[in-house]
Amino acid sequence: MSSPLVVSVPEAYLAEALAALDPPVDVVMWDLSGPAPRDHIDVVVPDYLAAKLCLANLAGVTTRLVQSQSIGYDGVAALLPPGTRYANAASVHETSTAELAVALILASQRGLPDFVRAADRGEWAFAFHESLADRTVMLLGYGGVGRAIEARLLPFEVNIVRVARSARRAGGVDVHARTELPALLRTADVVVVSLPLTEETAQLVDAEFLSHMSDASLLVNVGRGPLVDTAAVLEEATSARLRFALDVVDPEPLPEHHPLFSLSNVLISPHVGGATSAMFPRVVKLLLAQVQRLQRGEEPVNVVLRT
Repeated sequence: MSSPLVVSVPEAYLAEALAALDPPVDVVMWDLSGPAPRDHIDVVVPDYLAAKLCLANLAGVTTRLVQSQSIGYDGVAALLPPGTRYANAASVHETSTAELAVALILASQRGLPDFVRAADRGEWAFAFHESLADRTVMLLGYGGVGRAIEARLLPFEVNIVRVARSARRAGGVDVHARTELPALLRTADVVVVSLPLTEETAQLVDAEFLSHMSDASLLVNVGRGPLVDTAAVLEEATSARLRFALDVVDPEPLPEHHPLFSLSNVLISPHVGGATSAMFPRVVKLLLAQVQRLQRGEEPVNVVLRT
């Protein structure tokens, strides 16, 4: 009889879920913040909020899979030992991130931050604001998150413009290439960024990009902070020409008393796109599926890096 798979997890709820598996697995508690408890661990699950540098503690450990709890994996490859397979958490965070993207759009369009500030002052501040209905929303990034945002936006009776790295026909709709951005940006009332961070996309949203956006339009970033040039955002926001709703920023966290915090046309949330109650059962579902695949001798899903 073969030995059970060794699986390391950072939290008790994951250990409890794995305890129900048949055949059983050998569960080890490890959040990667210190030395490895074993020389061989079949499946390593890093802590969701741990710094990427903790991955350096995998040195000297043989693994079959490192299963992240995040979708993004920028900067990870340089920290992984040779021979490591790394899977992201596609299927876990898309819905919650899409919820937040829509919430940021609605809050910004309908002036909710203004109403909250007025209420804090004890004021009744009636005002007309922009609708979401009948607006043109550009989705810059048409992966899992972009498609989830689209699904939630369509009932609001918007016009969707989809943009990805290259033009294509996907699911019966047209996706534009990023080379078309200068012309497309002029038509958008809202631009939602959900791209992965790569060498190609870093600082994509710079001063030139923003200059093509129409006056009073809204930029929403739920991707990664370095996709957007913070200095360029600050310039446009200070002039009040554009509006911004940012779940991710660069640097992150944004330093205390950063000028973006004080601008009424900027709405900032602290990188909480996936931080909801929906995350935990979805992480469990993904982890159990990955372990069972390995037990059956099958390939894991979501493998994004092989070092």
